[in-house]
Parts: sequence; structure tokens; C-alpha cells
Amino acid sequence: MLVQEEKQPEEMKHSAEELIETEDVEALKESLSEEKVKAENHLQNWQRTQADFINYKRRSEQEKEEMKEFANSVLICNLLPVLDDLERALSSIPPKLAKLPWAEGIRLIERKFHSVLEAQGVTPIKTKGKQFDPNLHEAAMSAPGREGIVVKEMKRGYRLRDRIIRPATVAVGSGNEENK
Repeated sequence: MLVQEEKQPEEMKHSAEELIETEDVEALKESLSEEKVKAENHLQNWQRTQADFINYKRRSEQEKEEMKEFANSVLICNLLPVLDDLERALSSIPPKLAKLPWAEGIRLIERKFHSVLEAQGVTPIKTKGKQFDPNLHEAAMSAPGREGIVVKEMKRGYRLRDRIIRPATVAVGSGNEENK
């Protein structure tokens, strides 16, 4: 019987070791599971941060573009009165002098001025015969003509791409038709 008793403590020793190993494995599995959750959280935080950074870069580029466009619009608005004066000067040249080389030269300068503005995205607002639109036109007076229709353009309006940089100053028909 003594032999049997000696085996029992040895068997108990093995089962205790197995129990400790099982507990270690369970603890390691639990630890691994916790670390997986942490890693997943870190990954999600990194992905959010990356998306935020991409959005920041996009917003920053967009703000730069808007700043550039605003600066261009300020410069263009400052040049438009010069173009107005040039157009007025050309319209006041007497017909006898209109074919002289210097008058043609001024006309070429005016056309070049318009083409440079068009290259920058500046286009004139069409007015005459159009329905009055307070977003595009600034009514300076009423005149005989169809009611609500622009009958005369006093100062040309311009848009820069899709934005109005200067509304057209116009005379709007009052509903009293002129006798022809």
C-alpha cells in the first residue's frame, strides 16, 4: 500500500501542474482577448485620425482656393472701372475718326482686356431685354417699356465663374410703352 500512497501525491502533483497550466492558458487567452480589443480600438482611432487629417487637408486646400479666388475678384473689381472708362471712350469717338489707326489700336486694347478677363472666368451679365433679377441687376431708374424688363444698361455687370462680382446697373420698364 505504500506504493499506492506514493503514487497519489505524484498524481496530485501532475494534476495540480495541469490545473495551473490550464489557468495560465485561460489567463493568457483572456489577456490576448483584451489586447485584441485594445488593438481594434487603436486601429479605429488611427483610422478616424487619418480621415480627420484627410478632411483637414481638403478643407485647407479649399480655403486656399477660396482665398485666391477672393484676391482675384478684388483685383478684377478694381480693374472694371478702367474697362468701363475705356468702353465709354470708344463709344464717344466720332464716326469720322473711328477708322483711324489709333482708334483701332484702342479697340484692340479693349478686346484684349475682355479676353484676359474671360480667361480668368469673368463674363458679362446679359441684361437688355431680360427679366429684371435683383440678384443680377441693380435698378437705377424706371423707363418706358415692358414692365419688369430691362430696357437699358447703364453699367455692365460681371460674374466671376458662378459668383456675381458686380451687378449690372439698369433701367427697368415701367409698363408704359413708348409710342413708336
